[in-house]
Amino acid sequence: MTEVIAVAVITLLAVISPGADFAMVVRNSYLYGRPTGLFAAAGVAAGVLVHVSYTMLGVGLLIASSTALFTAIKLAGAAYLVWIGIRTFRARAEVTVDLESKPQLTRLGAMRSGFLTNVLNPKTTLFVVSTFTQVVNPETPVWQQAGYGLFMSAAHLGWFGAVALFFSVSRLRDRMLKAQKALNRAIGSVLVGLGVGLGFAR
Repeated sequence: MTEVIAVAVITLLAVISPGADFAMVVRNSYLYGRPTGLFAAAGVAAGVLVHVSYTMLGVGLLIASSTALFTAIKLAGAAYLVWIGIRTFRARAEVTVDLESKPQLTRLGAMRSGFLTNVLNPKTTLFVVSTFTQVVNPETPVWQQAGYGLFMSAAHLGWFGAVALFFSVSRLRDRMLKAQKALNRAIGSVLVGLGVGLGFAR
């Protein structure tokens, strides 16, 4: 039971801490509406399952012990964040969001953006690997470890789904769209900052 509580607490704290996933879901939700934001949240949750899968297969231990491999993953994630951040920063000042017509970003595209942001984020790698290597006992049954992984994914889906619902409320979204240029620059700057920070982190 202690192990279950430890995994739950660490997961919840990691999920609610602001980061690249949060910025990405907020961006998709306020620009394109609730469904697109929810698909971005689903992409983030799917990305968590990738981290859980390779960790359970033992690859996580290799990443934790191989500086070269971890550096490659870190730089790939940093480059992606910088790229999407620059795109957001340079976005047009005025974008009309019509929820009745086809959005400018498809739902598959939103899911892909959330998935890639999470999969290429070394912070998520460290979170999952450290949880499984420091909290979960090696003797813990595989089915129980899989349950932990599903809980991590579900926690991300629940939290970021709530974020998408909040930032897609019409009145809040309309106010945000009126200040869209500043918001694009703010979120874009955060993404670029996260990417640069991750790239230079040791």
